[in-house]
Amino acid sequence: MMTTAIPHKNLRRRIAEAGLRAKAALVVGGFASLALAGFGTARLIAQVEGDRGIPPVANSVDIQVNGIEVDVTGKTGEEARIEGWKQAQKKAWEQLKGPAMPIEAIDAMVSSIVIEREQIGPRRYVARLGVIFDRAKAGQYVGAGEGGAVRSAPMLVLPILYSGGARQVFEVRNVWQKAWAEFQASGSPVDYVRPTGSGGESLILTAGQAGRSSRLWWRNILDQFNAADVVVPVARLERQWPGGPVQGTFTARFGPDNKVLESFTLTARDDEALPQMLSQAVVRIDGIYRDALLRGELVPDPTLLSGRIAFDRALGELRSRLMERDVRAAPPPAAPAPMITPDAPPVVDVQSVTVQFASPDAAAVDAALSAVRGAPGVQNAATTSLAIGGTSVMRVSVAGGGAALAAALRSRGWQVSASGNVLKISR
Repeated sequence: MMTTAIPHKNLRRRIAEAGLRAKAALVVGGFASLALAGFGTARLIAQVEGDRGIPPVANSVDIQVNGIEVDVTGKTGEEARIEGWKQAQKKAWEQLKGPAMPIEAIDAMVSSIVIEREQIGPRRYVARLGVIFDRAKAGQYVGAGEGGAVRSAPMLVLPILYSGGARQVFEVRNVWQKAWAEFQASGSPVDYVRPTGSGGESLILTAGQAGRSSRLWWRNILDQFNAADVVVPVARLERQWPGGPVQGTFTARFGPDNKVLESFTLTARDDEALPQMLSQAVVRIDGIYRDALLRGELVPDPTLLSGRIAFDRALGELRSRLMERDVRAAPPPAAPAPMITPDAPPVVDVQSVTVQFASPDAAAVDAALSAVRGAPGVQNAATTSLAIGGTSVMRVSVAGGGAALAAALRSRGWQVSASGNVLKISR
């Protein structure tokens, strides 16, 4: 065996060099750990921040039918346009399965026309329109009335999209979430709770969550959104070739066990027609959930409430014991104090006021509603006609009438023009 002799002075120098190398390694390791920690924090912030999530549109109390295609010719472009609107009203009424009526009677129930896309030529009108019917007038013929309609418990919506080999919910903005955000859910008996997907919602509402069956996990999530159960509409998009047809397979799932209710397939001719296909799919899936509700299947899973029921029972027993103890320890009742009848409050005249406001997007609708509802004397405020990109209308019950409401809104920085009991407000 070969041995190597190291001189004494060289040994000291090598030991010193080894110590310096060890210290340098510790410093480099420390910097590397800090860099990894910083990188992990940056990744976490990147998962929460960013332009993600689509707020759902404000629900209108009216009855709305979207996506009606018309292609009409006439002596002039304007005449063709009027005839196209009449055809759209008739087609919308047929989609709602309303009774046979003359077009004049149907027109009397229409509150507004929503122009999704239109082309006006010298003698031709091609458009895709939406028709909004006044619920007070049309509700007696189509759909259930305001009162005795069967309503579901609040259902959290988890829209899952499979596209391009990946599945997503709120990680990035996608067409399937957009279709659900734009769905007018007020006409459905299913009480949909639609998250926006912004902030931390994208971390807890993921595609993998639908496969978890833990009731405790689901209960924690549902409590955050005040929901009783979950519906999981799934869309799987497959493109035949770039720029070609898009085939969509849609599945309506329900509950923490991801139960399949029904599936169907639709095809769009290209990516331009994809949003219309997805809107049709949302309406059809809503129909599946409606039928399940009528059959008694769309009810909250009782196992989701088992933990809460046990907690409420224990809390009730504890409350009863504390009340019994307080009753035993309470002193004998004293003589009743003389009754003092307060003066009746002055009667304030409550009037109904119509408020018109510009609504370029859902945020503008929320801002106008918040401002009006926060004004002194306002007892009730609700939209009666909603037109995103146009002028919406709300009905307000306010003490003191339109003058009091106009003064309150002006003091908050709103510009108000009044004509009787009709106010028009803007920023």
